[in-house]
Amino acid sequence: MAQKPSIPKGTRDFSPEEVVKRNYIMNTIKRCFTTYGFQPIETPSFENSETLMGKYGEEGDRLIFKILNSGDFLKNVPFEEIKDELLENIDELREKDTETYTYDDSENKGIAGLEAAIKRYVRDTYLTEKALRYDLTVPFARYVVQHQNEITFPFKRYQMQPVWRADRPQKGRFREFYQCDADVVGSDSLWQEVELVQLYDAVFSALQLKGTTIKMNNRKVLSGIAEVIGEADKLIDFTVALDKLDKIGEEGVKKEMREKGISETAISTVQPLFTASGNASDKLNLLSDLLSTSEVGMKGVEELTFIVNSVETLGLQSASLEIDVTLARGLNYYTGAIFEVSAPEGVAMGSIGGGGRYDDLTGIFGLKDMSGVGISFGLDRIYLVLEELGLFPDTASANTKVLFINFGETEAVYAMKAITKLRQQGISAELYPDNAKMGKQMSYADKRNIPFTVLAGEKEMEASVYTLKNMKSGEQISLDYEGIVRKLQ
Repeated sequence: MAQKPSIPKGTRDFSPEEVVKRNYIMNTIKRCFTTYGFQPIETPSFENSETLMGKYGEEGDRLIFKILNSGDFLKNVPFEEIKDELLENIDELREKDTETYTYDDSENKGIAGLEAAIKRYVRDTYLTEKALRYDLTVPFARYVVQHQNEITFPFKRYQMQPVWRADRPQKGRFREFYQCDADVVGSDSLWQEVELVQLYDAVFSALQLKGTTIKMNNRKVLSGIAEVIGEADKLIDFTVALDKLDKIGEEGVKKEMREKGISETAISTVQPLFTASGNASDKLNLLSDLLSTSEVGMKGVEELTFIVNSVETLGLQSASLEIDVTLARGLNYYTGAIFEVSAPEGVAMGSIGGGGRYDDLTGIFGLKDMSGVGISFGLDRIYLVLEELGLFPDTASANTKVLFINFGETEAVYAMKAITKLRQQGISAELYPDNAKMGKQMSYADKRNIPFTVLAGEKEMEASVYTLKNMKSGEQISLDYEGIVRKLQ
């Protein structure tokens, strides 16, 4: 008996109904992106490993899916061939990486070292040269650097493609999922942050998802905090721990900080952050007091103040903007404002969007002084939220609008003439392919949730009409073609 097929954990198949709903979300996001002046690009599903590694912090790097350079390339390759290839390139390799490719190759002395070098050579050459993209931001930075002479700056791009993470699958967390990103590079104006807050609000308002909260902080604020508590050299450890406050609680964060070597005095100094409350103004005052001696920290407070005041002046439709003094986001490339969007209160879901300012990202690839800022929408999580709240419109359906019953060859021709015209009018219509029993055809329409059927037999053909049946109410009426169109539009 053949084994039942399956798919990898953290991946999913999507039914027609699910695809239509996902497309509804993506089309809504795309429409808002376009309205705000963003242009579409696409990048490959996998990148060179060196492009991705070292950009997401230690935890992020562990979640990158590395792929074979050439599939099962090594299966039939003699070990001696790999050894010979290594030895042919050893001088060049040593020049690039002395530590990895230096060993005692004198007679009968360097066998173990040679074998270790061969293993590292296989790993570096064949196993880790490529990797599936972890997000869309780093590939975008690579794209900007690679195409800088073709781009007009500031460059506003949007991208809607799948990404992959070797994460533990759970509700709302997948190994393959779509990101919908909007970024601006080539401008350090804080008006870009203001517009991105508005863009979040515009998208969620268009989806009728009211009550979302756009949380905001600034990495300069976090750098300033690490500075005033005397732990500037442990900034990454500090921010990674702080970012977990919602997940592991205050005591859990403190425990992790202690394990990372952060002193009790430092932890005591940041205590007000764990219990910070009040409106944006209250939290900005708290940060100003805490960071009064830090130049970089006060710069972050200044940036937050501008964004908050500008958004308050312009107003939001349905979302709210909140300062979250513990928001850190674990990605190393953020340098300014950072964002995270939470679902409406009462919906148990992680963040449904996030982003921030990155001044140094393109510099990693050799293009200096190119500031950027961007946000991302978590398509899969947004889907789950809309489903839970029943916010998908009736139009987000894969259903055919009307099914014509098949009574035979002559009647099918008569039906197809009407179907062709309906399709030209943008009305989804189909003919049941077989001259089957009426009950079977009606059952098909019922199971597919097709709202209308049309009966067109001898009697209807003689009168040049059609019998339209409402599958929900059972009502039947006789109409000419124009009447059918009016009812179905």
